[in-house]
Amino acid sequence: MKLLQAFSRLPSPLSILVAALTLQATAAPVVASKVLTPQNFKETISEGVWFIEHFSPYCRHCRSFEPTWNEVVEHFENMADPGIHLAQVNCALNGDLCTENGVTGYPQMNLYRNGEFLGTFNANRDFDILVDYLIEHAEPSGSPAPAAPLIEEEELTPTPTPTPTPTPTPTVEPLHVQTPRADANSAGEVVSLTVQNFDSFLGQGPAFIKFFAPWCGHCKKLAPTWTQLARHMQHKMNIAEVNCDEHKALCTSQGVTGFPMMFYYAHGAKTEYTGGRKYEQLVAFTEKASNPTMEVIEAPELDRLIRENSVLYLLLHTPSEHRIVNDVAKDSQLLFGSPPVYVSTSQELYTKYNIPSSSPSALLAFKDHDMKEPVAIFYPSSSQPSDALTTWLFANRLPTSLELSRDVFQQVMNAPHKPLVVIVSTPKGTQDTVIEKLNDIGKKWRLRTNQGRGARRDVVFTWMDADQWGKWMKSMYGIKASTEPEVVIADHGRLVYYDKDGAGQPIKLTSVSVASGLEAILGGAAKEKHSENVFERAVRFFNSSLVGLEESIAAHPYMTVLFIAAFFGVIFMAIRRVLTDDVADLQAEQRYAKAGRLD
Repeated sequence: MKLLQAFSRLPSPLSILVAALTLQATAAPVVASKVLTPQNFKETISEGVWFIEHFSPYCRHCRSFEPTWNEVVEHFENMADPGIHLAQVNCALNGDLCTENGVTGYPQMNLYRNGEFLGTFNANRDFDILVDYLIEHAEPSGSPAPAAPLIEEEELTPTPTPTPTPTPTPTVEPLHVQTPRADANSAGEVVSLTVQNFDSFLGQGPAFIKFFAPWCGHCKKLAPTWTQLARHMQHKMNIAEVNCDEHKALCTSQGVTGFPMMFYYAHGAKTEYTGGRKYEQLVAFTEKASNPTMEVIEAPELDRLIRENSVLYLLLHTPSEHRIVNDVAKDSQLLFGSPPVYVSTSQELYTKYNIPSSSPSALLAFKDHDMKEPVAIFYPSSSQPSDALTTWLFANRLPTSLELSRDVFQQVMNAPHKPLVVIVSTPKGTQDTVIEKLNDIGKKWRLRTNQGRGARRDVVFTWMDADQWGKWMKSMYGIKASTEPEVVIADHGRLVYYDKDGAGQPIKLTSVSVASGLEAILGGAAKEKHSENVFERAVRFFNSSLVGLEESIAAHPYMTVLFIAAFFGVIFMAIRRVLTDDVADLQAEQRYAKAGRLD
């Protein structure tokens, strides 16, 4: 029965089509529902009564409520003197504005009078209830005018009636049946997951999941904090945990290699959380993850933003192309705001960066405060794989070069797109020179390979403090203490590295030498070295073999029983045959001995 219920919750092709259409409708509301931004919010609501819906285009609650909202807007638009204005704020684009307005969930509707906040609408989001609420707080002026026009219209003749007439009952019953809604973390509790409910739980929306073992001291210490986090994120994000002692196969399938490990899941992808485990740090992470922002900008603002950010994304789209905004808002969630994403419809920027006028949208990546041209451009297309946008975002999220510190180690070395990582051991006093050379090498390599458009692997250029990380680099890559920078190229996903260029010489900190080494690796001609010694590799192989055997047993229990029975059968037959041969030999010896007796 539970399986049937799980299948019933899966989206049908029709529901997917409806969701896509409602996303577009949400991004382009009806004319009377004005969309406000940080630039015009305070000025717009400074006079009169305003009822503002704060929404997110990828929020299921918002999409369910959208038809009712449009119906309410249409109802007041048709009134001669409604005395109230309706508008919306897209929190995916203007998260900071929503935070300033105290938005803690979507959709949230706030009431304002002459710029002052009066309260939040917390009743049932039913058409009749909303209409009654708005009429109660409306302040008709006696001079009818559109509630919040987006275009100029002819002035209407004032009506002599200063008060609104009662709302007539609609002749056709509107469709506002309240269906059950999957509210994120509605109980504010940690959900215990198993193999049976793991996938269905992820299907309910973004989730933050802890993998633990009951005997782990760090896990015990984290447990009360995790419970507190779930309570804080009630109605915002699903919080869960998996007991890896009870569900080993599940933890193995999710790549759990230690305890506790925490992963954030959203839109079919996952990201390991490697930040601090204090309550404040976990809250900061989940708040940011649950409310990613994209800011709308104009052309003059871009140069300043590029100067302020080592990496940023700019989404250019035509005014009529709304779906790409929702797609980028959804897929960029896993970036957690780094790098930031900006949105613009400026034709000036289209021209400046030579974006074809025929293209309805383009996503540009800028790095290293270079405002002349983007390092990569992504043109969305329906023919691309479903994960093409996410892959492109992760492949371009890092600057040309950066310090490989503890804070970014996981982000770089275990990145989802598995880049090659150029690592430069930097002795004391050489940092500035190394950074300058590394930036130059990275830029030349990018120009050489036209990064982002081919099928070649991404390359990240990093440097490490030789004094702080000397022992680690020696054990991993054989780099010994030196007064000169040492260079290796790591393929961390396979735990191998390369320290020779295409000519078999040690890699030097020059564009020619590094490029030669990279070309040899990509061409399969380079000789790899292992980051682990023989004993460590043997232990890893033995452990992976045991894990593989465990997974095989779990996946094929009946075949395993038959194999074990056959194995013991063979052993039994072999022992029986040996014993039979031994008895025959003993009997033969006895016969020979008896035949040779003198009596």
